[in-house]
Amino acid sequence: MQMAALMNSTGPRELLRAMFDAAIAAAQPALCVPRHLPQPPKGRLVVVGAGKASAAMARAVEAHWRGPLGGLVVTRYGYAVPCERIQIVEAAHPVPDAAGEAAAKRMLEAVRGLTSDDLVLCLISGGGSSLLPLPLPGLTLQDLQALNAALLASGASITEMNCVRRHLSGIQGGRLAEACHPARVLNLLLSDVPGDDPIDIASGPTVPDPTTCADALEILRRYEIDVTPRALDLLESGEGETLKAGDPRLPSIETRFIATPQMALEAAAAVARDAGLDPCILGDAIEGESREVAKTLAGIALQVARRGQPVKAPCVLLSGGETTVTLRKHGERGQGGRNVEFLLALGIALDGEPGIHALAGDTDGVDGQEEIAGALLAPDTLTRARAQGLKPRDHLDRNDGHGFFGALGDAVVTGPTLTNVNDFRAIVIAPRKD
Repeated sequence: MQMAALMNSTGPRELLRAMFDAAIAAAQPALCVPRHLPQPPKGRLVVVGAGKASAAMARAVEAHWRGPLGGLVVTRYGYAVPCERIQIVEAAHPVPDAAGEAAAKRMLEAVRGLTSDDLVLCLISGGGSSLLPLPLPGLTLQDLQALNAALLASGASITEMNCVRRHLSGIQGGRLAEACHPARVLNLLLSDVPGDDPIDIASGPTVPDPTTCADALEILRRYEIDVTPRALDLLESGEGETLKAGDPRLPSIETRFIATPQMALEAAAAVARDAGLDPCILGDAIEGESREVAKTLAGIALQVARRGQPVKAPCVLLSGGETTVTLRKHGERGQGGRNVEFLLALGIALDGEPGIHALAGDTDGVDGQEEIAGALLAPDTLTRARAQGLKPRDHLDRNDGHGFFGALGDAVVTGPTLTNVNDFRAIVIAPRKD
């Protein structure tokens, strides 16, 4: 495709969507799972798992495993796929529900009583922290629901959120692995977290945890999050401590990453090269407040457009990771998500700069709590918005990115993608016409 064609009124949008689709396709379990399957064990193979991609991962296991197997995985509502030997349970995300709690209890029972000849294949992807809510003794599901909601609104990073959650969980922080002992555990992980740390993917149910109850307490204090007296006692007494490396209660554990944000960005970069653009991957683990990250990337995009640094146009700036949004505590609040919050702030910072188009979306197809992956931005976005009576800064102040881009017809809707390698951001920059 000629560069001129890509940079007409519709070409950049098509290219951006092609890159986003390529990133999602690169992380599809049907592609990633088969080459990581183990040799059959002497004893039983039991499959367990949690996450937005776990059902698709289970189907890929069934399609390529010729021996006997059984098990249970839990995924988000709407993300189930048909399986014959592995049971699929749906539960709520991002705030947990009773279906997830019941599934967590059943999962622990499914792995108890195994032998050293058995193998537990654990399929873990993003979203598992909320999908496996199992309160420690003295806590309730309602306690965990309130905690999750408070953490989501606080602006805490995913690493901080998961540290708190696993120290109040009866299954995360290595506790599911403990239940598997003495069977071996093989983790197949589809990473959705900055840095690809196994302990942060679904809050690490089958890996040891280096963080402590003291760390969790510090996070709660930093963000001024109140918890119940029992939760506070669990953390202050150390009763909620997770399992550490070298703990004799842990079995033999092997962990393999089958898809990561970096792999998705590289797939998008290949699409850009085929279209004649120079791809520049800025990072796969970018964190921070969405609107502040937007200001930084806008500054880089303007330097490229006006100075040809650090790369020359035509090019695309690619990045991944997981930004955060601190919700307004008072006043009217709209429909938002971290990707549309980023994109709206980016548009305001760019202020209609010619030749710059962008897409930001979550690779799982859900940005925030909306069934919308993200949105598209063009040089005329703010002009079109104001012509409709929309005030961009007001929408940003109300965390109403979905309301803003939806009114313009610029939302990106994918439906359930059955995978999750976190946020995807692409900024296409055309040569200046001076």
